[in-house]
Amino acid sequence: MSLYRNLAARAEAGQPVRVGVIGAGKFGSMFLSQAPRTPGLHVAGIADLDPARARQALARVGWAPERSGAASFAEAMRQGTTCLTDDAEALIAADGIDVIVEATGHPSAGIRHALACCRHGRHIVMVNVEADALAGPLIARRAAEAGILYSFAYGDQPALIAELVDWARTAGFRVVCAGKGTKYLPVYHASTPETVWGHYGFGAEQVAGGDFNPQMFNSFLDGTKSALEMAAVANACDLEPAPDGLAFPACGVDDLPSLLRPRGDGGILPHAGTVEVVSSLERDGRPVFRDLRWGVYATFEAPSDYVRKCFSEYGLRTDPSGRYSAMYKPYHLIGLELGISVASVVLRGEPTGTTRGFRGDVVATAKRDLKAGERLDGEGGYTVYGRLMPARASLAAGGLPIGLAHDLVLTRPVAEGRAVSWDDVAFDAANPAIRFRREMEAVFGREAGIGG
Repeated sequence: MSLYRNLAARAEAGQPVRVGVIGAGKFGSMFLSQAPRTPGLHVAGIADLDPARARQALARVGWAPERSGAASFAEAMRQGTTCLTDDAEALIAADGIDVIVEATGHPSAGIRHALACCRHGRHIVMVNVEADALAGPLIARRAAEAGILYSFAYGDQPALIAELVDWARTAGFRVVCAGKGTKYLPVYHASTPETVWGHYGFGAEQVAGGDFNPQMFNSFLDGTKSALEMAAVANACDLEPAPDGLAFPACGVDDLPSLLRPRGDGGILPHAGTVEVVSSLERDGRPVFRDLRWGVYATFEAPSDYVRKCFSEYGLRTDPSGRYSAMYKPYHLIGLELGISVASVVLRGEPTGTTRGFRGDVVATAKRDLKAGERLDGEGGYTVYGRLMPARASLAAGGLPIGLAHDLVLTRPVAEGRAVSWDDVAFDAANPAIRFRREMEAVFGREAGIGG
């Protein structure tokens, strides 16, 4: 079934897929730049805490002012225009909305908006990987109970990785490892918003002239964003993170099959069926040959000598045994590709990747020796970064998820490199996001035989 042809048919019938977008930041803006060019898609509403900023974003991506001038959602539906608001809950509740794109990047907001979608019967495309890594397993259950779809955002790396994993398994291959590329050196884990621009090579003038959020950029650099995305992939694809988390090996595309295979066969993996992020830098800072910094990959195994021979006949790059190979996509276009998720959810009734279990978790880890009384500042900040852990290990240790490690005060010191636990902080158990996360821990802990 062609998504494009079906969207075109919806447009011709005057029944477009009606979309609500929450968050007009970079990802949302990239989607909004393409949506008017896609027949059969109607962005009926955009919710942002600062509607003026959202209007500026629309102007920047080329929207004519009259396109976003609707005074109400009902008017937007009638006219085929867009209503801007600061009330995300009202957008979710608006009659006629088919699917909500949650692009705030704020984990607590993501949970709140997802639960509102469950109440109002709106499908969810969750751009907000921070919310998914924090509570996606329980959100996905609630969505299924509500009869709606909960989907990753196509164009973002977790959805593209899930697509490669699905391709491999549908073709009969065992997936050995799946993941993405990034720029990484071990020193980056200690990076702060003060040091981040030096690691990126951005000068003061360049930073001053652009829309740069140092904490957001730092979350990509210090390993947190990679951990969040790999937790999402593990939970969507039934892959088990390594006991020590991500190793970030330096690896180009030609070396994927040799490096990302089990240790017993000459690779670096503690077991098959895992996730890993490969670095575009050698440990001495030299660039990796044919790096995968912007892309995604999956390594897989030939199930027989016949298939191994086919790998050779059709030119696949393999490990020396010919048994392991890899497929990769060198780039991702983030929000520019998001329309594929919107169309797939509504027209095919299929998510472009979705959380299915609780296999990976991301735990706040001290960037330096932290003292009792210090206040944590969350993802990309000065105090902690996010480290990937198997969910069973995180539950057993009572690990504090990175998505909630903001504005909590330490009750005792935490040494550099040590995971922060719930017992290390003072927290308000009545906080809705904390309550939902603790409920998820209890549910999945019981199912895993951990805790009471």
